[in-house]
Amino acid sequence: LVEKYIHGLFPIWGIRFIAVADNADTEVKGNKKARQINGLVNEWYLEDLSENVRMVFDLKRREGQYIGGFPIYGYKKDPADKNRILVDPEAAEVVRQIFQWSLEGRGRQSIARMLNESGVPSPSRYKADHGWTRNPPGKKGLWNKTTIWRMLRNEMYTGVMIQGRRKKVSYKSKVLIDVPEDQWYRVEGTHEPIIDRETFAAVQRNLSLHTKTDGRGEVHLLSGLVKCMDCGSTMSKVTDCRQGRPRVSYLRCKRYADSGLCTRHSIRLDTLEERISDRIRRCVHSCCKLDPSDLQPKRDTRREALEQARKTLRAQLEKHSQALKTLYLDKVAGVLTAGQFVDLSQSLLEEKNRLEQRLA
Repeated sequence: LVEKYIHGLFPIWGIRFIAVADNADTEVKGNKKARQINGLVNEWYLEDLSENVRMVFDLKRREGQYIGGFPIYGYKKDPADKNRILVDPEAAEVVRQIFQWSLEGRGRQSIARMLNESGVPSPSRYKADHGWTRNPPGKKGLWNKTTIWRMLRNEMYTGVMIQGRRKKVSYKSKVLIDVPEDQWYRVEGTHEPIIDRETFAAVQRNLSLHTKTDGRGEVHLLSGLVKCMDCGSTMSKVTDCRQGRPRVSYLRCKRYADSGLCTRHSIRLDTLEERISDRIRRCVHSCCKLDPSDLQPKRDTRREALEQARKTLRAQLEKHSQALKTLYLDKVAGVLTAGQFVDLSQSLLEEKNRLEQRLA
């Protein structure tokens, strides 16, 4: 870039360039080669310096030290060690709730909407509120489905330090490129997990189905599971909502709907559900012979007994409370002496405490 200006544009613009420290002057013809050699040496120096810095960062990544400016949402930096992260209790609770909602089948858009309706600060807003960044987020710092997707996919919540997912092309460019997953720096046990491995794996299985939610934020039971028999692409759900007609949902080939490269075929969703249910029933009957009475819900006799015991305990507690009131009235009326009142009331209170413990 320097050569472009000094030897290309400056002469056209009539500019004489002088660098006192490097003893350079564009009007002195003999300085051109020296300037080019100095520029090449400076270029090598910057390149070596960049490589040395990268080597230091890579060493820290291999050792599981966190080198990012801000930790991911749910964690904070250790005040005693800037390369170590600790659980942030307030944000960690939100992370656990997001994973729980995902396990329950809620879509990313639905989760983002519930968080916004509850007034939960988004990660960018949370950092700004705690003074970790000077730049306030735009659009009031709302949650969106992309943020939810990244959080649900981030294995760092299981206690695994993952770094080096992206890198700069070179020290001359700020452009970042994605790094293949097998080249990431992955170190286990570097920090306390927020999500256990079983929950994380279950959420990943759900996300791998490429499911989408409907207008109510719910995922259909067969979403992402039905494939086109001709081209193998996923069948997408469409609903006929024309006025004056009953609401009917169909599954049709997504490839045909998007590009028309497959044939137009579809199946009613309720028909498919009934066929699948019938297949499941036949599989069950082929594996085990069930008596029709076995399919009837059984009475939970243990629960009924507990309910009856609870009613009995509450009635006994009520009687003991009334007995204590009667004892006090008898003492006031002089029917009982102070010593008799103390003995009898103590006995009733002990029995009442025992009943309360059983009820609890």
